Amino acid sequence: MGNLVPLIIQLISGAVGGNVAGALMKNQSLGPIWNSVAGIVGGGLGGQLLGMLGVATGTGGMDIGSIIGSIAGGGVGGGVLMAIVGVIKQAMAK
Repeated sequence: MGNLVPLIIQLISGAVGGNVAGALMKNQSLGPIWNSVAGIVGGGLGGQLLGMLGVATGTGGMDIGSIIGSIAGGGVGGGVLMAIVGVIKQAMAK
C-alpha cells in the first residue's frame, strides 16, 4: 500500500499536467479526455522514471518531499507526453 499512494498522486497530477499542457498548446490539444489519458500515462511513466533515478520522489513515503516529488514528476511527465502526442498527431494530419 505504501507504494500505491505516490503512484495515485502521480497519475492524478499527470492528468492535470496533460490538461494544462493542452490548454497552453491549443493547436496540439487532443481534447479533455485524451489530454487526460496521455497525461495519466505520462504521469505514471514520468513519476516512476524519476523514482528509479532517485530524484524528488524519495522513498515513496508520505513525507512532504515525496508528495511534492510525486506531484511534480507526474505533472511534468503528463504534460510532456501530451505535448509529444499532440505534435505527432498534428504532423500526421498534414
